[in-house]
Amino acid sequence: MRRLFLGAALLCAAAATPARAELVNASNPATIRAIVESQGWPATLIAKDGEDPYIESSRNDLKFLVLFMNCTDNRNCKTLQYYMGFSDAKAVSLERLNQWNRDKRFARAYRDDAGDPVLEMDVDLDFAGIPRENVGETFNTWAALMDSFREYIFEE
Repeated sequence: MRRLFLGAALLCAAAATPARAELVNASNPATIRAIVESQGWPATLIAKDGEDPYIESSRNDLKFLVLFMNCTDNRNCKTLQYYMGFSDAKAVSLERLNQWNRDKRFARAYRDDAGDPVLEMDVDLDFAGIPRENVGETFNTWAALMDSFREYIFEE
């Protein structure tokens, strides 16, 4: 009886131990693509010789890129950058973009070399990475920022 009780106690203790979260880093682009797809968004992984990989995706008719950054020989990347731009909003003033940067966290806005307003968000997955759920949450944050930015730059 004592052994049965001890065995049951050990089984309960093992069941109560939290599972370790799966850590995700940027060294495996297919894993990041799967996380994008888990959000219900299309994801096309682009890997060209001599270039860092990236993912093309869209949400609510907003196209964006997931750029793999800080790579070694176009592999073993350490960070991500979410990127989108609007070629049809060149009239947005720098003052307005600066106001966005003063009022918002997590992503920055600026004009690219073509004068288009763009939005970028950096995600550091260096070292062992971060839990998969946290990576998914960065995409939720990105989605909200994309919607807000579109509304912001097309406001009158």
